[in-house]
Amino acid sequence: MIFPIITERPPLEMNNDGVVRVGGTRVTLDTIVVAFNEGSTAEEIAYQYPSLHLADVYAVIGYYLRHRDEIETYMHQRQQQAQETRKQNESRFSPSDVRERLQARRKSTRKGVDGIRKKQPSTF
Repeated sequence: MIFPIITERPPLEMNNDGVVRVGGTRVTLDTIVVAFNEGSTAEEIAYQYPSLHLADVYAVIGYYLRHRDEIETYMHQRQQQAQETRKQNESRFSPSDVRERLQARRKSTRKGVDGIRKKQPSTF
């Protein structure tokens, strides 16, 4: 029996933000690699993310195993970008300021609700 031996691209796509996603889904390469490195099997990963095809999970794991250094570098860069973005956001939007604004909003909302409750006539 003869069957064609063809080379398939890994089911990976990089979006405009530089995030690599798997098989046209929203699941990231990072997600698959971290799960695999934490001991999950391809079947477990596919079960956990129903939008993934099992064959795509195997293909991504195989690609990762063949290109481990490049993917580890990519993931490290993504972690650095995330930390930098977090720092920028915290400097622009201080967590304490956000907390104070949320508490003030909550107070004003509560006052409005209390006012409505007081104005409604009793139904008994």
